[in-house]
Amino acid sequence: MAAPTNPAAGTVRMSADERRAAVIRAAVAEFAKGGLNGTSTAAIAKRVGVSQPYLFRLFDDKKALFLATVDYGFGRVEERFRRATEGLTGYPAMHAMAHAYQDFLDNDSELLRIQLQAYVAAEDPDLRPEIRAYWDRLDSLVREITGGDAEDLTNFFARGMLCNVVASLDLPRERYFGDTLSADGKLLSCELCADPERYGEYEGRRPWPH
Repeated sequence: MAAPTNPAAGTVRMSADERRAAVIRAAVAEFAKGGLNGTSTAAIAKRVGVSQPYLFRLFDDKKALFLATVDYGFGRVEERFRRATEGLTGYPAMHAMAHAYQDFLDNDSELLRIQLQAYVAAEDPDLRPEIRAYWDRLDSLVREITGGDAEDLTNFFARGMLCNVVASLDLPRERYFGDTLSADGKLLSCELCADPERYGEYEGRRPWPH
């Protein structure tokens, strides 16, 4: 059903769910820059075009809104992993996730910063259990789809964290990835993607683009 409109104002009224989603998107932009403690709810309300009292009708407090943005960020990674691994399992699925995560970093820098801000905010004992639960959810998804063992998962997430650092600090990609990725993050070569029949040669090795 279409949202009701206000003909006189020429605007479209949002439902509560639509407004909540809009607030989360605005909060992502603000929290990505300032983190939990350095971001004002006034700035978020101004960005989305609502009053602060209305903001707190949607979210109990600033911490609840921050957690909603972290949940949103982890959820977008999970969506990318599910799409990338449709019909795959094992090493091919993990390799597809590696490509999907690099694409995430290249296209969603604000969500990367939200992830990093979440680790900082986890110092707060009120937030740590929730943030840990988002991580555990992502971890469980990767384990379920790939069936990887402890070493596989450790290597996968460790290299993912390295990619976070490379993206955050704008480090030269060739320092860690050779000629696989260009300076702007575009994929130059991946011998495994070029010849998927070679998957068997890479079982037990790093899943990231070669």
